[in-house]
Amino acid sequence: MASAKKARKGTVVAGPDFGRRNYMILGAGILTIIIGFVLLALGDITISPILLVLGYCVIIPVGILIPKDKNGNRLDTHKESVVSS
Repeated sequence: MASAKKARKGTVVAGPDFGRRNYMILGAGILTIIIGFVLLALGDITISPILLVLGYCVIIPVGILIPKDKNGNRLDTHKESVVSS
């Protein structure tokens, strides 16, 4: 039997640091993959591989890699700074 270790008071337990946007993107990726498999089962060999590759190789990694700020939103690293005179 495997026993689960309990976190002691004051310790930090590592886990995914996802916000709402991350979960929405991951959900869209999973939905894309499911639609791809359904189309594959129906015999569509043109669109289904495209959806599967898009889901597995683009949408899911984007959902994992996008960082979040304190409010759970994506950090905007490309924002131009405005300097007032």
